[in-house]
Amino acid sequence: MRIFTAFRALYFATLTLLTGSGLLSTYLGLRLAAEKVDGLWIGAMMAAYYLGLVLGGKIGHRLIARVGHIRAYVACGGLVVAAVLGIGLTNWPAIWLLLRTLIGLGMMCQYMVIESWLNEQAEARQRGAVFAGYMVASYLGLVAGQLILVVHPGLGPDLPMMIALAFALSLIPVSITHKVHPAPLHPAPLEPRFFIRRVPQSLTTVLVSGLVIGSFYGLAPLYATEQGLSVEQIGVFMGVCIFAGLLVQWPLGWLSDRYDRALLIRNAGILLLVFALPLAVLPALPMEAMVPMGFMVCLVQFTLYPLAVAFSNDHVEGERRVSLTAMLLVTFGVGACVGPLATGALMRAFGPNMLYAFAAACALIVIWRVRPEKVTGLHRVDEAPVKHVPTPDSLASSPLSAALDPRVADETVEEQMKTTPAPATPEAATMAGAAGVPEAEEESRPG
Repeated sequence: MRIFTAFRALYFATLTLLTGSGLLSTYLGLRLAAEKVDGLWIGAMMAAYYLGLVLGGKIGHRLIARVGHIRAYVACGGLVVAAVLGIGLTNWPAIWLLLRTLIGLGMMCQYMVIESWLNEQAEARQRGAVFAGYMVASYLGLVAGQLILVVHPGLGPDLPMMIALAFALSLIPVSITHKVHPAPLHPAPLEPRFFIRRVPQSLTTVLVSGLVIGSFYGLAPLYATEQGLSVEQIGVFMGVCIFAGLLVQWPLGWLSDRYDRALLIRNAGILLLVFALPLAVLPALPMEAMVPMGFMVCLVQFTLYPLAVAFSNDHVEGERRVSLTAMLLVTFGVGACVGPLATGALMRAFGPNMLYAFAAACALIVIWRVRPEKVTGLHRVDEAPVKHVPTPDSLASSPLSAALDPRVADETVEEQMKTTPAPATPEAATMAGAAGVPEAEEESRPG
């Protein structure tokens, strides 16, 4: 309760920000489906959002260093609100793609500001609890966005106004804070060649997670519409499925700290295949069957990313974990860009069941590529298994979350902040960057 009280303003900002984001994703899918727009366009909307998130990760730190945290947060919030209202004022999907990209870009900058503040105010011993609170606020916001559709099922122009209202409310706690500006962190170098050689199985799992979760957020509303569900029922279906992602985190952490993580990832792939296949092959299902089956699929698919993060941390030294987090989020973003496009094309050609057929195909990739017996343990760190931390996917996180992650040592962040020159603006503090380390041999060979 002390932690909640200390960070309630930032948690409220996160809650309202994700409420607007979750409602917007479902609204776009339902609105385009109601207008009989091609499923490929619906997938492209989610892909554009993740493209904006990736771009925002590159642009956000420069904006924060240039104008400061509060100005950057409010400016990007104003951009997001204007883009949402623009979606409500026009019916052109091509314009929506541009506006959706801008929303992703602006929201990534807002995530970076919130996470910088959380990291600045959290003591080292509190990081795990603060990080978990941030994740809970994120998932509850996504669920709340779906439940709005239950009490307000209309798809008229008033719904974009409600979305814009949620985004506008997220500006208040940050804009009136009296806290001193935190020191922004410079994005660490991605070093893709190093991490592809060091943690290939983890990167494969994160890529697959992006493919599946990006497709789910973008096209599950279209799937539910094609199954004959009403808007209220779709809100319940989406809310229950997203809530599964929150519900599974703590049992998953208990398992992850006690059993082989590569084996857990492979078993998660097997379970995802088993749970997704009925939804992929059955032509029609009543809501009473579709909701629990969708819940079980999401219960598994939301475990892939946090398991991959924990598995990769077991084989990467502490001084490189900031770079690792950035690499994992970019990999997830690439998958989340490609997944909705591929799934949208498949649904257009073969029907709505392709959403879960695609998830089953992705599960096969995990089963094929993740082999516990291929893990050499050559670069396993001394403290492995590193404690599992509940982790939100990149729909609600930025590369700066690495500084809040208790698996990243305090001295690592401090050393990065010392080694990077201070920016020209007096308002921004010292930027942090990761020092280069020679490449190492491959740690875990893919199957």
